[in-house]
Amino acid sequence: MAGADLILSIDQGTTSTRAIVFTLHGEPQANAQKELPQIYPADGWVEHDPEEIWRATVEVTKAVIEKVGAARIAAIGITNQRETAVIWDRKTGKPVHNAIVWQDRRGAPLCKKLLADGLEPEIQQKTGLLIDSYFSATKIAWILENVAGARAAAERGDLAFGTIDTYLLWRLTGGKVHATDVTNASRTMLCDIGKLAWDDGLLRLFNIPRSMLPEIKENAAAFGLTDPGVLGVSLPVAGMAGDQQAAVIGQACFQPGMIKSTYGTGCFALMNTGAVPVKSKNRLLTTVAYKLKGETAYAVEGSIFIAGAAVQWLRDGLKLIQQAGETERLARSVRGTGGVYLVPAFTGLGAPYWDPMARGALLGLTRDTGIAEIVRAALEAVCYQTRDLMSAMVNDTGTEVQSLRVDGGMAKNDWVMQFLSDLLNVPIGRPVVVETTALGAAMAAGLGVGLIPDLKAAAAHWLQERMFQPDMPEEERERLYAGWKTAIGRIRS
Repeated sequence: MAGADLILSIDQGTTSTRAIVFTLHGEPQANAQKELPQIYPADGWVEHDPEEIWRATVEVTKAVIEKVGAARIAAIGITNQRETAVIWDRKTGKPVHNAIVWQDRRGAPLCKKLLADGLEPEIQQKTGLLIDSYFSATKIAWILENVAGARAAAERGDLAFGTIDTYLLWRLTGGKVHATDVTNASRTMLCDIGKLAWDDGLLRLFNIPRSMLPEIKENAAAFGLTDPGVLGVSLPVAGMAGDQQAAVIGQACFQPGMIKSTYGTGCFALMNTGAVPVKSKNRLLTTVAYKLKGETAYAVEGSIFIAGAAVQWLRDGLKLIQQAGETERLARSVRGTGGVYLVPAFTGLGAPYWDPMARGALLGLTRDTGIAEIVRAALEAVCYQTRDLMSAMVNDTGTEVQSLRVDGGMAKNDWVMQFLSDLLNVPIGRPVVVETTALGAAMAAGLGVGLIPDLKAAAAHWLQERMFQPDMPEEERERLYAGWKTAIGRIRS
């Protein structure tokens, strides 16, 4: 589109849906956001209404188009909560069930059986993943077995599966395009990450018809044109990436050894390992970091299920705070937690423990414990979990962490970032734009339509806002972390 100089990014996350318009230099020009309700049908189950996601996506996307003008938008990039599974009818477009969210644990019994059958080595070899209900495969299998008529419809070729990126692309293009990107595909537990292709053996294992699956493309590609009847304009969708890999792109972690950690609903740290996948010895995941301009990069990843969601729990569950912004003041108001540790294993523990049966606990309470200590313990828990991941990454790769690039909503909290730097004993770099998942999707779309020529040009857009330096005595650092390890031991199943 002549004169188009902006890129629209759709960022569909676990707790909100937003659209942000960026310049080619990564400067936000307009944004709109809508909170996404969570559905909890049973203990450990988490769902979203796909129609609610779709309505919110259209609403926020139209809002930012109206603010900047459609003529200025060159392309759309999509980034999304990964692993969350949606299955819909190809003819009607209607989902056959609510979306099963990445946090959902209903696939745990199937995972237990697969582990008992000794299948983890084979699955890890092909997918880079450990057997866990976190990934999409068990969610698809559950819907096919438990929703009336779903199995028969799938066998007839009437049903389509997608992670949220695929579902949004299908709806945006008026049902013309059923595709995903390499990063989202790599999180389904159905993709051979060496071949970047769906694996027939895994499809047989989970009893999933191949006809349900989308085409796999690079992160920067011609994904399709939006239907004018949807947004009022036809725009190219030219970039897609799962949220954590989008953050790798947005943080310009294009060199092996570079590492980013995103603090959203959960916390996800990825270290770029280059063109060769590294198999973890510490129960981290091996995943596709990106495929851009024909170049594939892999990463080791540590996934923490609860980060910002713990603050949400303080607000909505315990009613200890009214808004997230209060947590920094409360954390600063006390010298420490008084020995209190919050282990936020509300839906099990992620890396490096992978304990789906663990549940959260608040430990070390005394009569002196108040709201400030509990809030501070929730913030500290995010940092302790990050150190768990960093230690595992160093052990796996032999590469010492020189610095860490952070992003996501919690990265705006100066107290958390300083405590994180102190606990890891490394500098923490916070970029000017902390919403790097949305920025990464925009950068991929810019590469997809040729407005950004290459990765070097993309990397030049990364700007640091602040560097946090460690300033905690070694003895205190290790004492605090030892208390965390004790707390973890207390809640393991």
